[in-house]
Amino acid sequence: MGAYARASGVCARGCLDAAGPWTMSRALRPPLPPLCFFLLLLLAAPGARAGGYETCPTVQPNMLNVHLVPHTHDDVGWLKTVDQYFYGIKNDIQHAGVQYILDSVISALLADPTRRFIYVEIAFFSRWWHQQTNATQEVVRDLVRQGRLEFANGGWVMNDEAATHYGAIVDQMTLGLHFLEDTFGNDGRPRVAWHIDPFGHSREQASLFAQMGFDGFFFGRLDYQDKWVRMQKLEMEHVWRASASLKPPTADLFTGVLPNGYNPPRNLCWDVLCDDQPVVEDPHSPEYNAKELVDYFLNVATAQGRYYRTNHIVMTMGSDFQYENANMWFKNLDKLIRLVNAQQAKGSGVHVLYSTPACYLWELNKANLTWSVKHDDFFPYADGPHQFWTGYFSSRPALKRYERLSYNFLQVCNQLEALVGLAANVGPYGSGDSAPLNEAMAVLQHHDAISGTSRQHVANDYARQLAAGWGPCEVLLSNALARLRGFKDHFIFCRQLNISICPLTQTAARFQVIVYNPLGRKVNWMVRLPVSEGVFVVKDPNGRTVPSDVVIFPSSDSQAHPPELLFSASLPALGFSTYSVAQVPRWKPQAHAPQPIPRTSWSPALTIENEHIRATFDPDTGLLMEIMNMNQQLLLPVRQTFFWYNASIGDNESDQASGAYIFRPNQQKPLPVSRWAQIHLVKTPLVQEVHQNFSAWCSQVVRLYPGQRHLELEWSVGPIPVGDTWGKEVISRFDTPLETKGRFYTDSNGREILERRQDYRPTWKLNQTEPVAGNYYPVNTRIYITDGNMQLTVLTDRSQGGSSLRDGSLELMVHRRLLKDDGRGVSEPLMENGSGAWVRGRHLVLLDTAQAAAAGHRLLAEQEVLAPQVVLAPDGGAAYNLGAPPRTQDLFSTFTITRLQETTLVANQLREAASRLKWTTNTGPTPHQTPYQLDPANITLEPMEIRTFLASVQWKEVDG
Repeated sequence: MGAYARASGVCARGCLDAAGPWTMSRALRPPLPPLCFFLLLLLAAPGARAGGYETCPTVQPNMLNVHLVPHTHDDVGWLKTVDQYFYGIKNDIQHAGVQYILDSVISALLADPTRRFIYVEIAFFSRWWHQQTNATQEVVRDLVRQGRLEFANGGWVMNDEAATHYGAIVDQMTLGLHFLEDTFGNDGRPRVAWHIDPFGHSREQASLFAQMGFDGFFFGRLDYQDKWVRMQKLEMEHVWRASASLKPPTADLFTGVLPNGYNPPRNLCWDVLCDDQPVVEDPHSPEYNAKELVDYFLNVATAQGRYYRTNHIVMTMGSDFQYENANMWFKNLDKLIRLVNAQQAKGSGVHVLYSTPACYLWELNKANLTWSVKHDDFFPYADGPHQFWTGYFSSRPALKRYERLSYNFLQVCNQLEALVGLAANVGPYGSGDSAPLNEAMAVLQHHDAISGTSRQHVANDYARQLAAGWGPCEVLLSNALARLRGFKDHFIFCRQLNISICPLTQTAARFQVIVYNPLGRKVNWMVRLPVSEGVFVVKDPNGRTVPSDVVIFPSSDSQAHPPELLFSASLPALGFSTYSVAQVPRWKPQAHAPQPIPRTSWSPALTIENEHIRATFDPDTGLLMEIMNMNQQLLLPVRQTFFWYNASIGDNESDQASGAYIFRPNQQKPLPVSRWAQIHLVKTPLVQEVHQNFSAWCSQVVRLYPGQRHLELEWSVGPIPVGDTWGKEVISRFDTPLETKGRFYTDSNGREILERRQDYRPTWKLNQTEPVAGNYYPVNTRIYITDGNMQLTVLTDRSQGGSSLRDGSLELMVHRRLLKDDGRGVSEPLMENGSGAWVRGRHLVLLDTAQAAAAGHRLLAEQEVLAPQVVLAPDGGAAYNLGAPPRTQDLFSTFTITRLQETTLVANQLREAASRLKWTTNTGPTPHQTPYQLDPANITLEPMEIRTFLASVQWKEVDG
């Protein structure tokens, strides 16, 4: 989100005041070459050298050096779509045109060799670059080579850190950094990570940045209480030890909090979007203000310097979509630098210079200080006592799910593109390509996209980009499967299976089901397909009949809830299996319809169970009341149901309303959707289900398959009614008698687990002013509670906000619909209509011992993110390239690896040549790292580490 462009002295989407305690709010504010592919495995990459700093400007060792960093913050969608921002369209919504910003900056840099500028969002820069002449491109290359145009961060976007999965973060950073490497070589490689606008910062993000080879990390948004404490302790800059598993300094990252968010100091904004006075140095002019501005600047610099430990400070000179007329900025900065430095002759100890984040970091490193160490994260973020930015963890749940599904599909697409080679890109179905979906997914990681904090028409455009990216990947999958199977079928991808719509399976009497498994281990997967009523025979790849069932939902609307065919598919690692389905003619349907369960006080308890789990339901309320792990003989009373918080629209304490960013309920206790559920029971050999109906807009199916070690809760919520003028924030809550001592645990971007404590922050004494919102944290894949013996884990199918607000309780926010904007710049309430108003999702519930739980929830989370991909085809395909034998297991047999090189995480540096700046910490010396040596025949993967390899391959010839 953009935040800080000033107009008439007011910030657009949040501003930091250099004159005050620097608080911030957000109010008003190519496909891979055919012979190479990247093999990503869990393990890490360290580094150590000071390259790329040779072009930094000269500083004054005995003065306070003020590093001015000219920059623009260009949201890849927020109030306008990506294209509207790039081309400068719809300026009545927000004046912003990225193409003009880049045009203007390049011209301004050429006018004076001392000027410098940084750029971040490669989604925009790459588009602009491809529209330039060869001559302009050479000019830009020279500027990059001289260090005057520097890239910071270098990802396709500046990604969100709460709702993003680590795999998607790596992908979008790889896309941007590879563009820079291909275009500018090592000169274009960013040394500094730059997350100036995301609304809180995850520990895993810092770990990934370290493994990508960054020397440092600067960000803008920090909780207002945390910031005050850090200023007093002189800990605005520190080393972030971002992993509890990786050996230091693998995941250590020098981290700095910028003093003004990403704005210039007050009164020093010289953009066309600002109203601050330009520098007038003519003493004869009645508007003369040079001396006043110089004195003011010296005071601001001195005040800022008190909160930082070296004789170097940084000032961000720019903000949202600024520098469209770069001459305005640079002309005034030129004057400021000259006038302030002239004061040195009169005894001033302040030196001002054009600089970059990397050059500032370099000076901090040369100071050879000992730095404090941080081990936790920066969630949740609040910019005031009643302004906790924890609502966006759950905003736009339909878009969050679509992004997660698209990530799943992209990984399948990438795997088959790498494993099959050119035959996947060009084949009988046309030209297939993973690049469009890869770019769309990269855009979705932007901190106003996956976060759900854009305007509605922009959210629609994000979904449009994903949908457009699926098409070329479907062609690629079709080409790959035809080559691997030896048959050319009319492959069909039913994109609406999540709402039980698939025309082929609902009308055809015979069809094939191809299921691809992207995991590196064998998986048994229950396939569910909407069908017409009848009896079906399902056969496996060897022609053997496999058990199947048809289940009818408890609804009179057969179009909304058609019968579903169920069968279990056995899938090889990184491979696929093909099943044939045929409807049996003239047989009386044997479908299993749910039986309604009457609510009577004498009814026996209702149970569903398999060999591992038993779930018991209260016959009076229809609610889940107990789960038993029969392997471990663990019995836990669990009451699960749905509640909603009444969203605040402001009160006597604060006018802050709940909105897309902010979560603020008007009372601590949520209201029940219903105190009981109407229930129906389904029991077949392949599935046992309890269908719960809580209201006209809230229902759930509690499901158990044979062999399954978890309970599946498939919930449907929406459209949330707001006719009573109450905005609602809906949660699923689990209440147990576990004594959890105020502690619960959440994942960090799908990787490591962090402990959370109610009303507590590890690095400062919290003054809790919002007992609900102030205890919410991002849940990317799972959350759990434990008493040390027993553990209840709930896994999600998308990112959500979650918490434990009392001992033994656990809750996840599944949907939000609000009537008022929260004043953070969107100027539009979170009132989704259409497809986003009704949401279906899943929670997977595991009960296990505390010691054994991790093994279960880690594998299950991985399988949920990288689920099997179902592809359909009418029965009877034509032979294709008969010389190619079908391959269902050893997909790596399609090529021979001729060369293997290990790289940093995003494959833009060879590991043997990579290095990072070294920092001294107050925890003592870091372990000595052994010299790097790669043995391609014996690669060891340590827990929670990622290793990346670049493989050159020779494709095997196919006979025929």
